[in-house]
Amino acid sequence: MWVMLGWGVLFTGLLVLGLVGYFYIAAQLPPPEELERRAFRFASSQIYDREGGLLWELIDPYGGRRTWVPLQRISRYAVAATIATEDRFFYAHVGVDPIAMIRALYYALSEGEVVSGGSTITQQLVRNVLLSPEERAQKTLRRKLREAVLAIEVARRYPKDKILEIYLNQIYYGNLAYGIEAAAQTYFGKSAADLNLAEAALLAGLPQAPATYDPIVYPERAKKRQQIVLGLMVEAGYVTQAEALAAYQQYLEYKPPPLQLRAPHFVIYVRQLLESRYGADALYHEPGLKVVTTLDPRIQAVAEEEVTRQIAALRHKDVSNGAAVVLNVKTGEILALVGSPDFYDERAAGQVNMALQPRQPGSAIKPLTYLAAFERGWTPATLIMDVPVEYPDGKGGVYRPVNYDGKFRGPVLVRIALANSLNIPAVKALEFVGIPALQEMARRLGITTLTRRDYGLALALGSGEVSLLELAGAYQAMANGGRRIPPVAVLRVTDGLGRLIEAYQPPPGEVVLRPEHAYLITHILADNEARTPLFGANSPLRLSRPAAAKTGTTNDFRDSWTIGYTPDVVVGVWVGNADNHPTRGLSGLDGAAPIWHAIMERILANTPIHDFVRPRGVIEMEICADSGTIPSPECPHRRRELFAYDQLPLGPEHDIHQRLRVDTRANCVVSHDHPLGEGIEERYYRVYPPEGRAWALEHGIEQPPPPCVSPDSEGMAIAAIHWPGDGHLIAGVVSIQGVALAAGFSHYVVEYGVGWSPETFVPLSAPRTQPVEGGVLAEWDTRPHPNGPYTLRVVVYDHYGGRYEGRSTVVVDNPLSEATPGWLWEEPSTPIPWPFEAFPPEPLEVTSTPEQPSVPVAPLFPPELPGVPQPDSHLTPSPEGDLSPWLWPEATVTPTPEDQMWFPIPEEPPVPWPTATPWPTDHSSVATP
Repeated sequence: MWVMLGWGVLFTGLLVLGLVGYFYIAAQLPPPEELERRAFRFASSQIYDREGGLLWELIDPYGGRRTWVPLQRISRYAVAATIATEDRFFYAHVGVDPIAMIRALYYALSEGEVVSGGSTITQQLVRNVLLSPEERAQKTLRRKLREAVLAIEVARRYPKDKILEIYLNQIYYGNLAYGIEAAAQTYFGKSAADLNLAEAALLAGLPQAPATYDPIVYPERAKKRQQIVLGLMVEAGYVTQAEALAAYQQYLEYKPPPLQLRAPHFVIYVRQLLESRYGADALYHEPGLKVVTTLDPRIQAVAEEEVTRQIAALRHKDVSNGAAVVLNVKTGEILALVGSPDFYDERAAGQVNMALQPRQPGSAIKPLTYLAAFERGWTPATLIMDVPVEYPDGKGGVYRPVNYDGKFRGPVLVRIALANSLNIPAVKALEFVGIPALQEMARRLGITTLTRRDYGLALALGSGEVSLLELAGAYQAMANGGRRIPPVAVLRVTDGLGRLIEAYQPPPGEVVLRPEHAYLITHILADNEARTPLFGANSPLRLSRPAAAKTGTTNDFRDSWTIGYTPDVVVGVWVGNADNHPTRGLSGLDGAAPIWHAIMERILANTPIHDFVRPRGVIEMEICADSGTIPSPECPHRRRELFAYDQLPLGPEHDIHQRLRVDTRANCVVSHDHPLGEGIEERYYRVYPPEGRAWALEHGIEQPPPPCVSPDSEGMAIAAIHWPGDGHLIAGVVSIQGVALAAGFSHYVVEYGVGWSPETFVPLSAPRTQPVEGGVLAEWDTRPHPNGPYTLRVVVYDHYGGRYEGRSTVVVDNPLSEATPGWLWEEPSTPIPWPFEAFPPEPLEVTSTPEQPSVPVAPLFPPELPGVPQPDSHLTPSPEGDLSPWLWPEATVTPTPEDQMWFPIPEEPPVPWPTATPWPTDHSSVATP
């Protein structure tokens, strides 16, 4: 009995203590009667250009876009959808959900702050209306308790229908629509009373994240959110499964908000960023925000004028839309963004921001493939055979890439191939590096959309989809010497009282490319002489100052692109139709390039001319003009070319111009040390790699006979893998052993492919120029790769065009790590990254992916050139000072001050690269034409 009495006293004490605490908290809170009076407290926020001009004021354009409607004039579907989504037991609880509160209290006590929800409709209402903005932002147990007490008091004094009525008239639905009536008018042009089930379910899903689920900007996201709401309504018993399915399948036609504003697409983009960063309350409630953006009003006006003028001139080509982006190279600031020529043109979907919509980039993606090839040993002088080629398309058919003009040019160097946008060399470059390498390069340069796993080799020609803003951001890293600074739109944010919230300080940038490679790509894209054969000497890509540029055209002429840069700005242009229907034969050169040219010339007209500054690690050498090697004595034409200091051209023994000793009796090639006479004579040949022999013979270019086979060499294995053998289980780092020999040996390559019969192979290293008679051919770190079957092969090349191959099929069987499986979310669980957060750059560390080995990163400045062949007769290092630009003719050059260039500090000694560059292999990958 005494025990029961003790428990009773304890319970009574706790009850009294809880009541005292409750009334103590309640006494300090605003009276719940203020709920209606405070519900509609607005404050405007302003968005300015970088010079202080007002672009847009975030305020109700019609005296506050909120129209009060009683609950009886709100569609029953809207009421049901809101309750099912936000607070299923709204009519049953006392203002708080006890179970959800207990869960939130547990996490608050264990974590030290509120990390779990549990807010009812009543709690949401009092939080947004009765608590101050400062307290509203707190994640503390104290704030949660105060909110709960006030919610209980409001529920005690107000009828449930009144609370729901105030909530539905107060909540924010995006696009300046406050309340259900404004939302219905904004998105569907009708009253809240007339909303059907499909419309009501879509609107009920918006308040949680209006910017994320904006149905005008992100219709697919909004549709997925609508599906979730309909499912919740079925669970709550408001509608049947059949009614929900019919509503989900109903087509919804949105009515874009009637806005009149400057730089509309840019302003809407900034508004969405602000909402994602701060939430709607900060923008539309006291004290509001003052936002200074990166937009340059003069450059924006030029971009708008040129896009509008060119699209109007192209009407006969069935073109209705275009977009442009201008970025500051050194800071990443968006100086101009045009999403369409006419924001209010509904026929051309003018309110869709085409600068942010993923589209196929065509050849504008090619520089990324060649950057990946440079990281694996290629140079501007690597020889590629531009000849017909076939690949399986993975669907039982054949993929036959062709060049834009349908011609085949035979042997071309990378400089010519990229400058003239030849398709077949680009496909061969992607075959060499592998599709995962291009995807990794795109990710490294800020492109987020090339994530599918079913791409084929047509990805080299732009079959994936990217946005104009992200692709322009990728070119920014090339223009900035390999340092990437993500595009930013906001310079400074203060509140309505003038207190600084955030300010953008341009970071030094993340090193994503070797500066040598960035400069070499830039130099090729700026080489007007190199691109003249296809584009002409006076194309729109030629400016009155040094500039690098690349066009792009997609199949059926659906998309026309030009992206290019000077040392100061990047300009990207897209032309096409928002609904993706094709134009009438409009290429990137004819559609987007004139806009690019006009914008560049106008915005830079009164600025100093800057040249691209050559890094120390770029040197100049003499090469044979048509083979790209150090010239042999037989080379008829020579020129100068640029190289990274540790990736020099092949030696003269790889020149296509050769004098070979031929046994005229047996019609075969003998070694050079074989004496002349007795049927042995010396002949001159242009010796092409195996895939070029047919082209050479078709063009009347005699090829050498096969090498003579001596009795001692008969039966000798010239390309074989001895270990690991067929069927071996391997793990960790594997030494691949075998033989790589040939008469007239040139080089060999070791590669791997996924599966028993792979259609494409990835090189394990750059080509090796020393034969192996029985030893280690290469090493393969299998740990980054998924377990399963792989095919290894060694390919040996000789100087006479011969090619020999040996294979071995193995199974990778590494121990599995005990990792927690990751979940694929439809949308990120964390807020969208804020574009003007300046985080300290991390040191560059290129890590391997499951599909692609890691790429070594060499430092920018070698203390001395490494111990690679540097014959004085061929090698010309850049002048002392090592920052001399490669001069363009007729350009008045103002060198960029040295302190404006950012260079990485080497953390490791230089990684020597092989001096040999490979012939592209003739094996294929899956591609779609």
